[in-house]
Amino acid sequence: MSQPKCYADDHYSAGQPTPEQLAALAREGVRTVINLRAPDEAVDYDEAAEAERLGLRYVALPVRGADDLDRERVREFGRELDAARARGPVLIHCASGNRVGAMVALDEALNRGCDLDSALDQGRRAGLQGLEPAVVELAGREGAAS
Repeated sequence: MSQPKCYADDHYSAGQPTPEQLAALAREGVRTVINLRAPDEAVDYDEAAEAERLGLRYVALPVRGADDLDRERVREFGRELDAARARGPVLIHCASGNRVGAMVALDEALNRGCDLDSALDQGRRAGLQGLEPAVVELAGREGAAS
């Protein structure tokens, strides 16, 4: 379990948080959890129930890998992120942070109009690693189509 890190103001990224990490983030002001893990990825507790117990809004938006990085999922992520920001600080997580970074970078490039280099920098701060080539491909393809 990686420690959640603040990659931007009021935005945290992480691998799978423990119940203790969720509680600590709730005490620090986090109001929404966006989980990018797929339902069949093993977790040893009911994260949705734990988030609810802590008074957190819980959003499941599964991203298994590069094949799930598509324009509609990025739009949905952007909508959920906007809703989360309206409530306060947000935790976005997957298993390692790589999918978080991919979605953050794509949101910046495709939903917010950032240039690709800036979007990739933000994605890397959030945990982008192995999915970077897929992010570059989608952002380039979608950016050219806009």
